[in-house]
Amino acid sequence: MPLTMYAASTPRFVHMLNNLSALLDKAQGHIDVRKLDPAALTTARLFPDMFHLARQVQVACDIAKGAVARLGGVEVPKHEDTEQTIEELKVRIAKTVAFIESVPQSPIDSSADRDITLKLGKQDYTFKGMDYLLKFAQPNFYFHVTTAYNILRHNGVELVKKDYVGKF
Repeated sequence: MPLTMYAASTPRFVHMLNNLSALLDKAQGHIDVRKLDPAALTTARLFPDMFHLARQVQVACDIAKGAVARLGGVEVPKHEDTEQTIEELKVRIAKTVAFIESVPQSPIDSSADRDITLKLGKQDYTFKGMDYLLKFAQPNFYFHVTTAYNILRHNGVELVKKDYVGKF
C-alpha cells in the first residue's frame, strides 16, 4: 500500500504536536516542583541568535497548520503570537491540532503534484506538493519541535527520547 500525502502529513503533525504538548506538561511540572519563574523556560533559548521556547512552539504550530492548509487547498488560519505561558502554548497546540484534523483527507491526497507557492521574506518559492511536504515543511517542523525539546532538556526538565518520540 503506497504512502499517501495525508498519511505522511496530518497524522505525523498531530502525533508530534501532541508529544510537544506532553513535553510542556513535564516542563510545567518542573516549574512547579522547583518553584521557578515560568518565563525562565518559555524565554529560554539554546543560543542568543536562536528563537526562545515559546517561539519554537509557535513556529512548529505555524508550519504544521500551514502545510496541511496548503496541501488541503484551504486558507491558512492566522494565530497571533502572544503566548507567554506553558498553558497558553498548550492551547495553541490544541487549536492547531483541531484545525489540522478538520482539513479533509481527499484534497491533501491529491496534492502531490499541485504547485504550492510560499512567500518567504520577499522571495516566492514554488514547490510541487510532495516536495513541499518532504523537503520544506517536515524538516522545518521537526527542527522546531526538536529544538523545543532540547531547550527544555538543557534547562533541566527530565525528558528522555521516548518523551520526544511518543507512543508507537
